[in-house]
Amino acid sequence: MPKTTAEKLTPTRAKLSVEVTLDELEPYLKQAYKTIAEQVSIPGFRKGKVPAPIIDQRVGREAVIQEAVNASLDDFYQSALAEAEERPMGRPTADVEQWPDAKDPKSTLVLVFEVEVRPEFTLPKYDGLKLTVDNAKIDEEAVEAELTKLRERFGTLVTVDRPAKTGDFVELDLIARIDGNEVDQASGVSYEIGAGNLLAGTDEAIETLTAGESTTFTSQLLGGEYEGQDAEVEVTLTAVKERELPEADDEFAQLASEFDTIAELRESLGEQAARAAVFAQGQQARDLFTETLIEQAGIPVSEELVEEEVHRHLENEGRLEDDEHRAEVRKSTEQQIQLQLLLDAIVEAEGVTPTQNELSQYIFQSAQQYGMEPTQFLQAISQGNQMGVILGEVTRNKALAIALAQAEVVDQDGNAVDLSEFTAVDSEDEAEAEVVAEAEEIVEEAEAADAAEAPAELSEEDAKKAARSAAAKKAAATRAAKKAAAEAEKSAE
Repeated sequence: MPKTTAEKLTPTRAKLSVEVTLDELEPYLKQAYKTIAEQVSIPGFRKGKVPAPIIDQRVGREAVIQEAVNASLDDFYQSALAEAEERPMGRPTADVEQWPDAKDPKSTLVLVFEVEVRPEFTLPKYDGLKLTVDNAKIDEEAVEAELTKLRERFGTLVTVDRPAKTGDFVELDLIARIDGNEVDQASGVSYEIGAGNLLAGTDEAIETLTAGESTTFTSQLLGGEYEGQDAEVEVTLTAVKERELPEADDEFAQLASEFDTIAELRESLGEQAARAAVFAQGQQARDLFTETLIEQAGIPVSEELVEEEVHRHLENEGRLEDDEHRAEVRKSTEQQIQLQLLLDAIVEAEGVTPTQNELSQYIFQSAQQYGMEPTQFLQAISQGNQMGVILGEVTRNKALAIALAQAEVVDQDGNAVDLSEFTAVDSEDEAEAEVVAEAEEIVEEAEAADAAEAPAELSEEDAKKAARSAAAKKAAATRAAKKAAAEAEKSAE
């Protein structure tokens, strides 16, 4: 095995020096001769059949060694990582510090790799960590707010003859000009005043206008060929509509829900508001939990990884020269890297493994966020080789839930906050049950295949034997699955 010398250049960067003898390089040299034999044309020899001595004579032993070294770099790098027990977090640099002497069989090859690695830190104790969150606000106002949202969904838009105001729905025609030349236009644009999802300055420009009136304002264009440039925008308001809400009565309750009375609907909305309040407390507790542990652990962050991510982010946004935004992105990136390192440490400490159900739920929810069918989303991430990323995300989320469940969370009044729903995860028994079910399914499929191949008629004795055999197979599969799950749990510990 090649000799590896590891040196920590910084808490997040390692230098691995690998000394390789010619004997250890020999498999790659043999392959290098084969590769070169396929590439060169030498009179008297077919491609791929050129002897090694002829290649040394015509091409040179040095070229063979170079080909062998290039082919071996990744293998020796992976071997060095394993020996040094380092876990990479970036792409390595590779350099040949010393080439072997082609004429000296005792000479060695010295490779030097440098790579950003996972830093070492001590995971703080989180069992019993006390966290204080805001009191849950569950009052009549919260219920009324939820009821209003529901009424808005069933509201109707009615055209009105008055100046527009915040909350109204309007229809707009827009024309953008730069230096007097029209560069863009849009007609019949529907917009809710105050939503803020049109050009900056739109709300201020159209508020108080009535249908048929026009005005101009200056704004930065958001897309197209002239993105980012200031333009004079002419806007014409063609219609003003306000939303009329249905009465909050029993008739509305029957229309908008499964309840017969408005009282029942209000009670249900109160329960939803209570769950939302606890969820908000859970989010606050989660953020406090990770911030506290990151601060206690003092996790070092790779400057190289941060800079790479910041540059990529700003380049995608076209804001490489925006120093203020760069500082914001840098801080966010550092925090994200620290959070990932913290959660990876919790994964190892808790021996976390996600179940198939948890993976499926994550994929289903992600597909909904992107407006895709789950099968389409799954196909997309598979084609993009992102399954490993998804698995890592699900595993870290589960680890965070498991760790947070061990903290002591109270509100401002000192009352214990029950986050059991917020931190709920599939248990190890459920994971084992998945393995057992899968094994039993395999046995059942095999039995079905056997039955398809069996004679149409069986004697009573043969039928009993077949039944006993099937039961034995199923029991064996169940025992094997449970044993596998137990061994997996033991190895994780």
